Amino acid sequence: MTKIFLTCAVTGNHTSRDQNPNLPVTPNEIADSSLEAADAGAAAVHIHVRDPHSGKPSMKVAYYQEAVEQIRRHNHSLVINLTTGPGGRFQPSDNNPVVPGPRTNLLPPEQRVAHISALKPDIATLDLNTMVFGQEVVINTPNNLRRMAKLIRKAGARPEIELFDTGDIMLLHDLIKDGTLAPAPLCSIVMGVKYGFAPTIETLLHARSLLPGGSIWTGFGTGRHAFPLLAQSVLGGGHVRVGLEDAVYLSKGVLAPSNAALVKKARRMVEDLGGSLASSDEMREMLSLRPTNN
Repeated sequence: MTKIFLTCAVTGNHTSRDQNPNLPVTPNEIADSSLEAADAGAAAVHIHVRDPHSGKPSMKVAYYQEAVEQIRRHNHSLVINLTTGPGGRFQPSDNNPVVPGPRTNLLPPEQRVAHISALKPDIATLDLNTMVFGQEVVINTPNNLRRMAKLIRKAGARPEIELFDTGDIMLLHDLIKDGTLAPAPLCSIVMGVKYGFAPTIETLLHARSLLPGGSIWTGFGTGRHAFPLLAQSVLGGGHVRVGLEDAVYLSKGVLAPSNAALVKKARRMVEDLGGSLASSDEMREMLSLRPTNN
């Protein structure tokens, strides 16, 4: 069993403090939580930012910059993975579906990756899903994905391809074929989002079987499926992800006190299954990321 890298998804877009009061929201809290997760064993952190006053999701570059710079001041090697998911949501108005409703946040592709161009993280997610998501629709058209991928590459970041259903994997093959994405991609198989991949062992293994040759992949589930599917990802030859973005409970009925607590449990599970976690520097070598500057 090769070393396994663990990514901690510290905040996300949808988890709220009503669900878990320990959710980090401000840039300073997100940075502190990321550093604590690294101390607990995470090789990488996956970051969304929020408006520090309202707690609502934000794409403001200044918030990303504050969090990233604080992390880099204290930990040079931690792999930083920034989302580009927000900016693709459309809510049809009740009376006229052509008119956007208040939860619509559609942005031009260039604005969705502005923080990537400015901050040059190690990894930037690229979501391939077009799907029903709650009462809205997430829209990621091939041409918009090509524009985003070009700017991610220009920033020197490695795309992490987020896959929510089998059609996304078919699109991934086409984007590799036309040169938009490199072969042997870095992928995440996302399970448990309603109307996407079902959170089952069978789904994970089927998705794995469809990936392009040489793919480096992480499988993870949301909610109560997070830890069972973490184990299945390890056993299936994948890497792992945990964090308050994906699950708010440490165990049944027990709210996670921190992202670090989730990472510690995940580390114990990986080791109990015979694996060992990669360090940030080992993850960089595995993924051919830029070396650290320390």
